[in-house]
Amino acid sequence: MGLSNSLIHLRQVKKLYSIGEIEVAALDGVDLEIQSGEFISITGPSGSGKSTLMNMLGCLDVPTTGEFYLDGNDVSKLSDGGLAKIRNQMIGFVFQTYNLLPKLTALQNVELPLVYGNVSRRKENALNALELVGLGDRVKHLPTELSGGQQQRVGIARALATNPSILLADEPTGNLDSSSTEEIMKLIEELNQTQNITVVLVTHENEIAERAKRSVHIVDGKIVNDVLIEAGT
Repeated sequence: MGLSNSLIHLRQVKKLYSIGEIEVAALDGVDLEIQSGEFISITGPSGSGKSTLMNMLGCLDVPTTGEFYLDGNDVSKLSDGGLAKIRNQMIGFVFQTYNLLPKLTALQNVELPLVYGNVSRRKENALNALELVGLGDRVKHLPTELSGGQQQRVGIARALATNPSILLADEPTGNLDSSSTEEIMKLIEELNQTQNITVVLVTHENEIAERAKRSVHIVDGKIVNDVLIEAGT
């Protein structure tokens, strides 16, 4: 049994790293609950621990101490294989630099996680994901034939291809101009509202953070502010 009915629940989570004889706490007693369907932004200065927290939420890392439950699963007790299974089935990742393979078409890039997960009907699922992000007419295009905003849409489609319940977006608009940024944020908002996907977005831009429904600010590995954002502010 998990700690609560929350989709994500961290309690007193610490992540310690040893640098020579010095021990550094990248996360230092983090308490965090995220409900299914929330849209939350994570902000903080460089070195604050927000990337470590994102890796933790994405099951790329496990706590040194503390408890982390994801949809009722005690993540700290899972094997590498168990962590990989959760990543592939529950979590979609969106990156600042898109992380598309240059020699693959948009469709082939979106199919990749389905190949790794040995999913049937890969092409159909990938096409549906590309349609969902408005790129049904760009399926045969290579990344170099797409704008930055379109490449990020492919990245989002790839994240959606496995039908995840959680979308983790790490600075998703960091490489985009203002027009493409607006398009991508509207898309993420729409996915959260219409598909009920839980969105956790890391950003250093206040304007982007305020598009979420809740904002968490982290400094020196600790959450120092956790506030709900009123609509229209």
